[in-house]
Amino acid sequence: MPVNSTKPLRWKDDIRKSVDAYNDWFVRFAPKAYRDTRATTTGKVQEAMTITRNMRDIGAETLRAHPEVLSVLRMATCPPLAVDRLIGLAGVPGALVKSMEKAHRLPPKLPVDRVTSELNRVGEVIQKLVDRDILVWLDGKGEPSAEEIHRASTVVADRLCGAQANPIIRGAQEQRQLDSLSQWLIARGYEKIKPSKVDDHRRMVPGTFCFQLNVNVRQERRDLNVPVDAVIMPKVPRGLRLPLLVEAKSAGDYANVNKRRKEEATKISQLRKTYGRRLRYVLFLGGYFDRGYLGYEASEGMDWVWEHRIDDFAIMGL
Repeated sequence: MPVNSTKPLRWKDDIRKSVDAYNDWFVRFAPKAYRDTRATTTGKVQEAMTITRNMRDIGAETLRAHPEVLSVLRMATCPPLAVDRLIGLAGVPGALVKSMEKAHRLPPKLPVDRVTSELNRVGEVIQKLVDRDILVWLDGKGEPSAEEIHRASTVVADRLCGAQANPIIRGAQEQRQLDSLSQWLIARGYEKIKPSKVDDHRRMVPGTFCFQLNVNVRQERRDLNVPVDAVIMPKVPRGLRLPLLVEAKSAGDYANVNKRRKEEATKISQLRKTYGRRLRYVLFLGGYFDRGYLGYEASEGMDWVWEHRIDDFAIMGL
């Protein structure tokens, strides 16, 4: 029986409490999450400085050997370059730049001579636009001091983190959600197991749970892996002895969730086609989720638990 999706009269109060809880967390913990990421990113920028001889060597050979530095180079220009802007200015295939950005490698099927030519064009664009106000040593002949390198690396790291601020905060919040769920389950005698120990989520031992499990689904005559944030087998399984599948969702604004709301509907549709309508799949919500979002998910047959009222998991049989 649904716990929250069929009770719209209390949605307004839950939305308010969820927003208040998220804002409280953001003020207290988001700055630290951002600073920690910035410190790590500064180290990566300094590595890129070493690889590129402090931004003096960004030709094809350097980019071929170290495609992972491209994201740093984009943020060391004036103005900083978005991926699509760099692709357009350099006149190179999008697949080349996106592969370097996401996979940190060159597309394996591109011929070597063509790759060399296109990497040179990428390097030329970056050299023309390099931000000499932060890379001050490029206008001189001497080597930069350690202080100048650190200062420039911090600025570039800030730019990188600024471009990724929302994912950084969302990742920290969703990890907090999973930590909260883990503590709640362990306090009730559940045991956390590794995904590698689960051959089939339907055969998990009662009283166990795992995070970040790939669940196999069948779609159009082929198998796919659908990532599920948490899979929990109740101590006393109900009915068909199916585990509870949980998707942790966090949001810092209303607009973003309504863009993403179809993701959960697609996932549950894939899972139900494989495992039937009795599949138990719920959302674990924290942050900005309005009535439009809740109404959409309820119409798709989904229920949810609010982070500020985590004990509702007990009503679901845990």
